[in-house]
Amino acid sequence: MNESTVKRVAFVGNYVPRQCGIATFTTDVCEAVAAAFPETSCMALPVNDTEAGYAYPPRVRFELSEKDVASYRRAADFLNINNVDVVCMQHEYGIYGGPAGSHILALLRELRMPIVTTLHTVLQEPLPEQRRVLEEVAALSDRLVVMSRRGVGFLTDIYGVPPEKIDFIHHGVPDVPFVDPSYHKDLFGVEGKMVLLSFGLLSANKGIETVIAALPAIIARHPEVVYMIVGATHPHVLQHEGESYRLSLQRLAQKLGVAGNVIFHNSFVTLEQLIEFISAADLYITPYLNAAQITSGTLAYTVGAGKAVVSTPYWYAEELLADGRGVLFPFGDSAALAKQVLELLDEGAHRHAMRKRAYLFGREMIWPAVAQRYMESFGRARTECRHSAPPGYAVKPLDQRSTDLPPLKLDHLHRMTDDTGMIQHAKFAVPNYHEGYSIDDNARALVASVLLSELETGNGPSLEPASRYLAFVHYAFNPETGRFRKFMDYRRNWLDSRGSDDSHGRTLWALGTVLGRFAIPSLRGIAGQLFEQALPAIPDTTSPRGWAFALLGIHEYLRRFEGDRLVNRIRDELAERLVELYRACRSEDWCWYEDRLTYCNAVLPHAMLMCGQWIPDGEMCEIGLESLHWLAAVQHSDGPDVHFSPIGSNGFYVRGGERARFDQQPVEAHVMASACLEAYRCTGDPCWMTEARRTFEWFLGRNDLNLPLYDPITGGCRDGLHPDRPNENQGAESTLAFIQTLLELRLAENTIPNGTAP
Repeated sequence: MNESTVKRVAFVGNYVPRQCGIATFTTDVCEAVAAAFPETSCMALPVNDTEAGYAYPPRVRFELSEKDVASYRRAADFLNINNVDVVCMQHEYGIYGGPAGSHILALLRELRMPIVTTLHTVLQEPLPEQRRVLEEVAALSDRLVVMSRRGVGFLTDIYGVPPEKIDFIHHGVPDVPFVDPSYHKDLFGVEGKMVLLSFGLLSANKGIETVIAALPAIIARHPEVVYMIVGATHPHVLQHEGESYRLSLQRLAQKLGVAGNVIFHNSFVTLEQLIEFISAADLYITPYLNAAQITSGTLAYTVGAGKAVVSTPYWYAEELLADGRGVLFPFGDSAALAKQVLELLDEGAHRHAMRKRAYLFGREMIWPAVAQRYMESFGRARTECRHSAPPGYAVKPLDQRSTDLPPLKLDHLHRMTDDTGMIQHAKFAVPNYHEGYSIDDNARALVASVLLSELETGNGPSLEPASRYLAFVHYAFNPETGRFRKFMDYRRNWLDSRGSDDSHGRTLWALGTVLGRFAIPSLRGIAGQLFEQALPAIPDTTSPRGWAFALLGIHEYLRRFEGDRLVNRIRDELAERLVELYRACRSEDWCWYEDRLTYCNAVLPHAMLMCGQWIPDGEMCEIGLESLHWLAAVQHSDGPDVHFSPIGSNGFYVRGGERARFDQQPVEAHVMASACLEAYRCTGDPCWMTEARRTFEWFLGRNDLNLPLYDPITGGCRDGLHPDRPNENQGAESTLAFIQTLLELRLAENTIPNGTAP
């Protein structure tokens, strides 16, 4: 196996527009790999240090919350089901939550693909917690990348990492031309000046005061010198200390009489702007105060651009500036710094020779070369991968149920299922092969299988029959249209190239349910592929019910992967569409989204309730509850014995007209009961549990004809209620409507307090 097999890479770290060096590096390495290997799909999973997050680019697929360890586990689930070939994790103690950044371990422990970790800090004298975290990171990673030779030595000598597990890869740098500094000086109004430069996020450990203290001696001989300090104050420093450090530097410059020679650019500059600043510099200075720095992006950038560099002897500078690529001066020694700067300013030939040596060395560090090295490391990691699937999840026993709900009987469900999937229709209780199969019924059956798995006993859910229904869904997907085909005849011939908008939304509901709730990783893997491929088509559909079913699936998916930005964005768009429909249509006597009630009506308020809770959005919750209240009242019978009486399919209910009483469909009872259970979870109001139970009793005979739809002998459900009798055929949709409603009530008993309320 080599790097050509790496088709999907996820980069975990910080990401622009967050302002920090790790964010810049993660973005650069991700984009470099994507550019060098266009056949490889690259995604990013950044860590947010604020609740609001950042306006990330589309490359970002999932966001982690720094201090929420559960978000790290959800990110692991997201990566596992998205068939990622390699995870490239950026390790720096300060960007992850927990003691010494230990929250990242919760993610790494759950991953089932190879991990390549880039270490941005390797401490020579770690605290006990720092040592523990790094040692576990090293153990969980298949490859470790360091950006200095000293880092390799520290890993082997201090942390006991085998040298064959370590890859030395330079810090990447932009590929810029070797130009004369004067070419860019006019951009900053420093024509004719000798420019000294330091850049990076400002904080007290950067040692900028050492350079300002050296300026009087430098300017005495070279009054044309200006010192440019480029970079905003570090956001965390700004939050806790404000601009006190920058202000202290300005006061020092004024005190020493060099304020006119110091230029502050107090902003976080783009890469293009940074290259211009570097190009305009004659000398670059890194006056850091601490030797324990194993890498520095700012130093790498300037060496790669062919700048003459003067630096304190921190670890990375000693290595990168060796062999005449720069000069060093002691920490905090402004006199020594002034001496080095003056020598380079006085001796132009020496300065230009240093620049050339640095530039030639930097050719090994440009991002295309670094991307190639990373892909080689990914390939080695894939070859050496040692990950295995985690154990299954515990499930609740099936026999924890109340006595007043009928027992679960799956005989007819199994009878209607063959090697292909769920057969669409039945003659009485006999499968009707003439009618073949539909995607809708297999999607419903897949949802029912997931619900059933949550109630099963033993060693966890079995692959059957869920795998059969999921296989049908997989086969139904048409990659040419990005949609699911709907109808298949019994000879397994597809009868269409794409199904309806509703069936597409319903299938997304099923896939999202598998991803959010099913415990078998192998099924979640294929469901994840289909969900990702099919979801982009739903915003182009026009059916509100299709949107609503898709929203149910999206929220099931977000149970496990709430940080997925793409899915959240589609969720928000669909939810807002439903809100706009409701605002446009609602009146005092018609609290609905359209000018008619048709089929699967309750799925619309159900979707609104879920969006209102998860986004969260108070108006959406209010819309969901108001419309569900109104629908419940419309679907109540007249007379003393109030029972569920759904809108009939023989004419439906057009605004201002008469509602159709028949034919009443079992699917209406299911979506209504499901929405009422969601309303109960949302509000805790027992009236909604009462409404859910009342709706379920429609199947058992508490309906307009006082006749049962459910057949306890076969385990099937009759296809509807005519004006004078039930429809005796027991098709897939009807049977699944009953089974799903029963399963949801069973789960409510186990998971909702007072779930057995009458």
